[in-house]
Amino acid sequence: MEKSGLEGKVVYRHSVVARLSHWLWALALLVLVMSGLQIFNAAPYLDASDKNNPTKRVFAIAGGMPPGETRAVGMVYILGHTFNTTGVLGYTDDGQGGRSVRAFPGWLTLPSYQDLAGGRVWHLFFGWVLILALVAYGIQLIVRKGWRDLVMRPEDFRNLLPMQLYYLRLRKDPPPHGTYNPLQKLTYNIVLFVMMPLIVITGLALSPGMDAIANPLTSILGGRQFARLWHFLLMALFIGYFATHIVLVFATGAWNNIKSMVTGYYHLGKHDGVGP
Repeated sequence: MEKSGLEGKVVYRHSVVARLSHWLWALALLVLVMSGLQIFNAAPYLDASDKNNPTKRVFAIAGGMPPGETRAVGMVYILGHTFNTTGVLGYTDDGQGGRSVRAFPGWLTLPSYQDLAGGRVWHLFFGWVLILALVAYGIQLIVRKGWRDLVMRPEDFRNLLPMQLYYLRLRKDPPPHGTYNPLQKLTYNIVLFVMMPLIVITGLALSPGMDAIANPLTSILGGRQFARLWHFLLMALFIGYFATHIVLVFATGAWNNIKSMVTGYYHLGKHDGVGP
């Protein structure tokens, strides 16, 4: 592949609203994960059922003193398989300088000590922060016509495999692309237009107040226990997405990527293009 001819050019890539939305998402999702784990600690299990049903349990974290043991242990149950996780999950840091029976450790939850009500307050507040940031980002996409850079085109689907081969170092050059490469476009579409709405919807279905005024929503998801399962799985997918995102930020030029999300200006590389 030839150079794009734009190497070294500085372009204004991210608007003020896009940058603020990006950092608000990062903050909101961090707080939502930590407060969500605090809430999960109050009922540390997931059932594939419309209600609490141990016979359909797919995931659980537990701790205690098993018969014949001289000390407490922590255990994780996944689809019928049991793993000893003492000191990490189940019996771990209690957020107050000691150890106790607790699903997730204190350093991973907000607040660090066991406080269900406090966790719910943090979760609800930053849930609205996330929603407002999403709305603001969506409006600026329409106003600035930024959606044209994100929409998948026929050639993008054909270039998904070549782009993946380039990331795996099995191809010397990436396929031609504009502002975002095909894998970035596909990922952003899935995250923004599928995962984000779903995690908001499943979160609303878990709210007792929402359940009372919009029960069909909870029923469609299979009941509150199933909604918890979907919500937790989506959280795990988001964590995986952000871990991959951070790796790629550093792999493709950490300073340039981070600077562009602070100032808006981006230095085009050898294969970077502009537009769709």
